Amino acid sequence: MVVVFRRQKCLSFSCGNIVDNLLIQGCGMGERSSRDIWSNFLAFMRDQCSRAEYENWIAPIRYVEGHDPIALQVPNVFVQGYLLENYYEALTSFFPRDKKGKPLITFLVEESKGRGRVIPPKAPKRREGEVSLAFRLNDSYTFDNFIEGPSNQFIKSAALNVASRPGKSYNPLFIHGGVGLGKTHLLHGIAHFVHRHHKKKQLQCITIEAFINDLVSHLRNKSIDKMKRYYRNLDVFLVDDIQFLQNRLNFEEEFCNTFEALINSSRQIVITSDKPPGQLQLSERMIARMERGLVAHIGTPDLETRVAILQHKAEQIGFVLPSHVAFYIAEHIYHNVRQLEGAVNRLSAYCRIMNLKIDQGVVDRALSEMFQAPLRSKISVDRILHSVSSMFNVRESDLRGNSRVKEVSFPRQIAMYLAKELLGDSLMKIASAFGGKTHSTLLYSWKKIAKQLEYDEMLRRRVQMTRHNIEA
Repeated sequence: MVVVFRRQKCLSFSCGNIVDNLLIQGCGMGERSSRDIWSNFLAFMRDQCSRAEYENWIAPIRYVEGHDPIALQVPNVFVQGYLLENYYEALTSFFPRDKKGKPLITFLVEESKGRGRVIPPKAPKRREGEVSLAFRLNDSYTFDNFIEGPSNQFIKSAALNVASRPGKSYNPLFIHGGVGLGKTHLLHGIAHFVHRHHKKKQLQCITIEAFINDLVSHLRNKSIDKMKRYYRNLDVFLVDDIQFLQNRLNFEEEFCNTFEALINSSRQIVITSDKPPGQLQLSERMIARMERGLVAHIGTPDLETRVAILQHKAEQIGFVLPSHVAFYIAEHIYHNVRQLEGAVNRLSAYCRIMNLKIDQGVVDRALSEMFQAPLRSKISVDRILHSVSSMFNVRESDLRGNSRVKEVSFPRQIAMYLAKELLGDSLMKIASAFGGKTHSTLLYSWKKIAKQLEYDEMLRRRVQMTRHNIEA
């Protein structure tokens, strides 16, 4: 047994420990197993790091057998980067090094085991002429995981109808809407449903860019007839982002021919786009074909739907998101679903890494860059009064008046509270818009409503919905 002493000038870690002498026990490097090296490294790091730091950054790493040089499996690239950045000197002390002194380690990024991983569904047996391009689906993009609301309820029902009876109704189905609102989710949801319930159906789910690349490849290999046979014998053809076909006339012609061949054979086609057919720079022939079926718009989710999306995403990743925090985030992030999901992921990581309990202050620090401020120029006292009168079923004239009846005075105080929150004008100017009230009356109303919002969940929801209507 040989004991090797290695002198280390100074090992300093983020956990604050400094090591002057590193003792490594074992045989010569050629005789010690890679697993022994890894075990010694883990034992050393347990002593040098805090428990939280070890559990967050070291424990998730796994040693992988049978690799030369040593292979370590990390859950993601962030753990790999953190390890190299913060523990580089320790790595060079324990592991073999190359000629430049860098540790000889192969990092393998673990494929996610959660709902969000991308998987290729089992494809049916290849037929003659079938292309090698396999469609890939996100396994979290199913109908069960799609949160419904007023802005998307109709289109989800149409998509489910199409998936249940391919080629029998709404053919083609054209889904259009802004970025990150769920178009691709619905497209993959249809694919999952068809794959599960209509196993004999030949299915292809593809982006228009991938279709074009496939076409170019077959033209180069002089096998275009094989590609035509494959696509024109599909039972369900799902195409994402048709807008990227604009200004590509030769490719548009081939796609249009494929489109017509499938429609004439009662094969189902579903297309997504960021614009309705009439606004796309495509040929009149192509636009007319797409408009012959059902054209449906998917809109921005309302406040309640955004809250449901946030809570659903939090539940998926095991993150406890209080209702009032979800409403607070939903009030400030409202453009699309992807931003909401990103907000939950960022907030969860921030709370876990910093070991913090969630509250509004933590949310502000973690998500301030993502918050979207409304355009104040669009907001006025008139707009506020209109929204409050609709929410609380009182007349705008009464809100400007002097009635002390609770059914009127309380909504008036809410309107004053919202005016102070949303307008940048002086208190005197805002107060005068409420029938000549004084700034002290405005300030009293603001303080009263602000205090009541701290404990009245029902009032908080009504005020949040009113505010969303004002800012929409």
